[in-house]
Amino acid sequence: MRSMAGRITLFEKMYALWLREFKVFLRERSRLVASTFTPLLWLFVIGIGFGSVAMLPGGESVGYQKFIFPGIVCMSVIFTSIFFGSYIIWDRKFDFLKSVMVAPVSRGTIFVGKALGGMTSSLIQAAILLCVGALIGIPYSFVGVIEATVIVILLSFTLTSLGLALGSYMQSLEGFQMIASFVVFPLFFLSGALFPLDKLPAWLSILTSIDPATYAVSAMRSALLGVGDRPFEVDILILLGFTIILGAAGIFSFKRMKAV
Repeated sequence: MRSMAGRITLFEKMYALWLREFKVFLRERSRLVASTFTPLLWLFVIGIGFGSVAMLPGGESVGYQKFIFPGIVCMSVIFTSIFFGSYIIWDRKFDFLKSVMVAPVSRGTIFVGKALGGMTSSLIQAAILLCVGALIGIPYSFVGVIEATVIVILLSFTLTSLGLALGSYMQSLEGFQMIASFVVFPLFFLSGALFPLDKLPAWLSILTSIDPATYAVSAMRSALLGVGDRPFEVDILILLGFTIILGAAGIFSFKRMKAV
């Protein structure tokens, strides 16, 4: 009975932290509009513009706009998840973080609760983009949508963990934004979201292989278009490995974090 009560209390604490982050997200509607506009700009402007000159391995069977669509979905997750770490700095400035840290809640529980809040934001934005995908002719299937949802969940938790870990060490919002920019753009451009990876030079292939977004983009293409770089199961297993590693790193960072 005590064990069950402990589990219920643990989930209630996580839920309270998640609910707080979700309410913050709902109150900042401009954040949703701005973070959705950029991926749409890439999808329609870059997708159509580069599509007139791009040469893909599949020829005309997969147009360039459709080819980059899975990468654009992952792009929205990358930017939203990494920059979610800035809320740690805001919480510290307004003393909310201090009140949470002194509460009878483990640092791991705090981390997971906040990470779930960041994941929710990413899932909502990914859902909006998936709806847009239907307008450009993405051939959805029930299994494909379920697989895409799993990919978004894994990638968002992975990169939200990274963003929260970075935020836990930063005191300045400006400093965090600078560091985050150095992280998000390599993650995006090295993921293969905009171009095939099969003809890259060896040194660049090494960099793409250590990018978790590479496996998310490949898995997303397999799920939605059937043209992934690797078998879907391989991409998911590697992405799951990144999720575990960065999740553990995030919890470790929270345990070392100072509230002031």
